Amino acid sequence: MIRIGTVQLWVHDQDVALEFYTRKLGFEVRSDVTVPELANFRWLTVAPPGQDDVAIVLMAIPGPPVMDEATGRQMRDLMAKGFAGTVFLTTEDCQASYEELSGRGVEFTEKPEERPYGIDSGFRDPSGNSFRLTQVREDFGS
Repeated sequence: MIRIGTVQLWVHDQDVALEFYTRKLGFEVRSDVTVPELANFRWLTVAPPGQDDVAIVLMAIPGPPVMDEATGRQMRDLMAKGFAGTVFLTTEDCQASYEELSGRGVEFTEKPEERPYGIDSGFRDPSGNSFRLTQVREDFGS
């Protein structure tokens, strides 16, 4: 059986991202390892507490030779616009989660709103990555 174990998000600054994901979103650190043999490459993963089978890699945008400067700029531009991908988070109570995260300093781009599939809201991380926070209707998709 194939399962998703880890997904990657590009981030501008791993320390800033770590602060956001742990202090504002309430995620926990799964791994934070620096590999000196690979030019001090840092493998940094986080995940929601209690969800042990998946993690998000907070990956620094590399420079040459891995990624040339032009590609790095393009990546940063896409991230700033919120077009480098989206992470979909679910919650049992979107309004309560919105209020909790807002209280921790998460700036939402969209407040909770009723949709055909449930209650949905949106925010971005400090690097511009897009997130949807959704309370899915119990009868949606059945």
